[in-house]
Amino acid sequence: MRIYEIKMIKPLTPDQARVKSMQDQVKRTQQAIKTEKARQKIKAGQDQLRKIN
Repeated sequence: MRIYEIKMIKPLTPDQARVKSMQDQVKRTQQAIKTEKARQKIKAGQDQLRKIN
């Protein structure tokens, strides 16, 4: 890697850090909701299979 390819990463201001933290929290929550919906869908499918058998 060459020196001109490296970008300097500046630290976030407190306000920017707060916004980034909130955005990260939203992403984690959305992923948790997606996972929970998939779990419930699988459970419903398994229950239907049990009723058939």
